[in-house]
Amino acid sequence: MKFVVSSLDLLSHLQSISRAISNKSQYPVLDCFLFDLQGTKLSITASDLEVTMTTGMEVDVTEGNGKVALPSKMLLEILKKLPEQPLTFEISFETRVVDIISERGKYNFVSQPGEDYPTVPEIDDDKANKIQLPITLLMTGINKTLFATADDDLRPVMNGILMELNSESLTFVASDSHKLVRYRRNDVKGEFDASFILAKKPAGLLKNVLPRETGDVIVEFDNKNAFFNLPNYKLVCRLVEGNYPSYGAVIPQDNPYKASIDRVDFANTLGRVSIFANQASNLVKLNLTNNKMMVSAQDIDFSVSAYEELNCQYESDDMEIGFKSVFLTDILDNLSSNDVIIEMSNPSRAALFLPFEKDDNEEELMLLMPMMINA
Repeated sequence: MKFVVSSLDLLSHLQSISRAISNKSQYPVLDCFLFDLQGTKLSITASDLEVTMTTGMEVDVTEGNGKVALPSKMLLEILKKLPEQPLTFEISFETRVVDIISERGKYNFVSQPGEDYPTVPEIDDDKANKIQLPITLLMTGINKTLFATADDDLRPVMNGILMELNSESLTFVASDSHKLVRYRRNDVKGEFDASFILAKKPAGLLKNVLPRETGDVIVEFDNKNAFFNLPNYKLVCRLVEGNYPSYGAVIPQDNPYKASIDRVDFANTLGRVSIFANQASNLVKLNLTNNKMMVSAQDIDFSVSAYEELNCQYESDDMEIGFKSVFLTDILDNLSSNDVIIEMSNPSRAALFLPFEKDDNEEELMLLMPMMINA
């Protein structure tokens, strides 16, 4: 088998799927990229059995067709250190020897049989659901929720993003028990009610490749796997098993205390004041009075403290509430609105963070649990 390919083009495709390969694989062949040449079309696959990602590219001067597994780390290291140039791959299926011929030299190593590479799961047509989405919509849904997923070995359902489709909307939900994000699109409606939990790793892989794509993505899923078909990539992943908690029950509905504040100004103030928070608790206090918010923090152990006062729109009774600063920073960094609305009921119940500027087709809600403020 022989083909010629651009070094930078090949490197770009390999890097985009390389994160699917596990660093602790039990099977040597899974440390490889699977190259499948059919005519002038080269398909490249990376997998860890849970997640499989495939990309395709056109190549030149082909001789023969076939599959071969090439070591990923060696291939990536070679390509990273090569300037842009055509590379000739010559592969013998009998000896499994691979020659990569560059403008100034040749690299020689041994491949593994392509037949040893695990096959990609196929969708169960009897249990399959299918939906077509704009790529930008899926990218926004993942970007808005991925940061709020958990790392909880005891509750694996919390380690992913819930995608919930019904006749009225498509909803993305993620929570780590401290914060919760719900991003809903009312311009996507399904002919059926269905949901699945997308694990964190494939969500991260999609977040990486979606900005490179345009057009639509076709999402198919059954009770075990999800298939994301993009113009230049295909991702197949095993779904997280289990039922997602009833997230709607934890969203408070009656919130009489409401404040509106400049998001960037609030985030910058929080960044400065939180430096003085206790390193163990990261507690910052928000003290709301008439159109004023005081952000304060202190660490009694080191005798340091800080506060800043901000202008805001707030006309309710005085309120003092505490949050973990790193969680509050995450919330503010992932809201896209210039101004943010904070809705509260009392200092011991969850607060809601909503964008002030809204799109008619989307609903964005972020919830954060407060911390107890010691008297």
